[in-house]
Amino acid sequence: MRIDPIDLPTTNPLIKDYRQANERVQDKFHYHPFHSTVFADRKKDLKEQSFQRDELLRVLHEINAKWDAPRSTMENIDRLADAESTVVIGGQQAGLLTGPLYSVHKLISIINLARKAEKEEGTPVVPVFWIAGEDHDFDEINHVYLPENNRMQKYQVKHTPGKKSSVTDLPMEKPAVEEWLGQLFSHLEESVYTKDLENQIYQLINQSKSYVDFFARLIFHLFREEGVVLVDSHHPSFRKLESEHFKAMIHNQTQITQGVYAAWQQNMQQGYPVSLDCNLSDAHLFYHHDGERVLLMKGEDGNYYGKQNEVVLTKEELLDMAEEHPEFLSNNVVTRPLMQELMFPTLAFIGGPGEINYWSVLKPAFEALEVKMPPVFPRLSFSLIDRKAAKYLDLFHLRAEDVIEKGISHEKTAWLISQSYPPLEEITDQVKNGIERLHQPLREKAAEIRDDVGQLADKNLAYLFKDIEFLEQRMTKALEEKHANELNKFDYLELLLHPGEGLQERMWGILPWINQYGWELFEEILEHDMRFEESHHCIYL
Repeated sequence: MRIDPIDLPTTNPLIKDYRQANERVQDKFHYHPFHSTVFADRKKDLKEQSFQRDELLRVLHEINAKWDAPRSTMENIDRLADAESTVVIGGQQAGLLTGPLYSVHKLISIINLARKAEKEEGTPVVPVFWIAGEDHDFDEINHVYLPENNRMQKYQVKHTPGKKSSVTDLPMEKPAVEEWLGQLFSHLEESVYTKDLENQIYQLINQSKSYVDFFARLIFHLFREEGVVLVDSHHPSFRKLESEHFKAMIHNQTQITQGVYAAWQQNMQQGYPVSLDCNLSDAHLFYHHDGERVLLMKGEDGNYYGKQNEVVLTKEELLDMAEEHPEFLSNNVVTRPLMQELMFPTLAFIGGPGEINYWSVLKPAFEALEVKMPPVFPRLSFSLIDRKAAKYLDLFHLRAEDVIEKGISHEKTAWLISQSYPPLEEITDQVKNGIERLHQPLREKAAEIRDDVGQLADKNLAYLFKDIEFLEQRMTKALEEKHANELNKFDYLELLLHPGEGLQERMWGILPWINQYGWELFEEILEHDMRFEESHHCIYL
């Protein structure tokens, strides 16, 4: 395995300026992640906060034991009893088979940074992955993509929830999931790992009651030795610990909402658009009503309303709910980072580009609760390159970074053209020019005879051109058939490194990779050092 950093340009202006420590962007955060004293500064600030460590340890043991967590995880939970211990944290939805590769990339980033920070600071640093179990958009997590016939094919579980339930509360449709898994394996090329892999995944499904359970158990299979601690943010026991923090958010709702709205407007004016629904009526909390997750808005009368007027709650009723039944409340994208910060002694947060974008407007929300936003590190981003792809890159003298960034269609066309000398396009143009020259006297004479005859001569030339273009197309197709083997190699590179005109990590999932290389692949990647300062890495397997 070889890992090469590459400079991959981003179209996200905020991420670009954030990496370069642009002062205008840096002012939106409390720390710069790549400053030499960032961990020491953060630890000093954390001493000003208090955490429910004993209660948190108990709940983390309860949650992780339910998923048959490995010993490394349970031992790491115990290390949080140390008052000097901190966490590196990040999170994601509970995607099927972990969802797109970037979920696993985020886990690798969390584990990697926790190791580095512990070595640097000499105090326990625990990797924590926050599973967003309260999320209710099942369509975002109910599918994976597999490569098939030179394109990425979507495979979706045939399960349509009747309500907008949180994923934690959504029982798994095991027959549908097993049928879906059978479809996936029927399209995989069999390897030495395939049969055991399929059996093990079926076992994980049988051991799971929900999609969150399935996600968690799969993570522990991928990272058995790394001690990663998982938390389901919608677990009832975890929600009980959040009670006081919900109340703090309700008491400070106006300041949070106004601050975030002002920061959002400033970002837009500065040319840093943020994909965040934001207005001054947002309460930034959900209420779980009749099995559905209802977004709350604050009315001019001070009461809290469901977005579709499903419920009406006074502030006092909402505070009572936070006290007596916090499991009926959950966070949105604005208050989830706040809850994460209040629950864990966070040394650093790992975020993807989209997350960092919306975190850039959250500084006022943290300050409303009198805490600082943790250092925000961009997650590691990489593309996996198998031996076949590496061979094809060499064969066509291509740079991986160029294929990853721009795709390969131009190079494919240029290569095909080069297989004909002179190129077909050049020959066609020469023939057209020659015919036009020879045809010129006819058109001139036709125009002299009568206008309509002149127009007929022009059409005649156009018909001749169309016949030549048709012949060119047929000759091109014949060339493609002649060189189909080589063109398939271009298609393979495009599908692997630039699927859907984007990054591999956004469409590919883990299944083809662990089928080819085994469960240990991602732990093996962790044996290699990767720098968070780099925008992207190529991993040659």
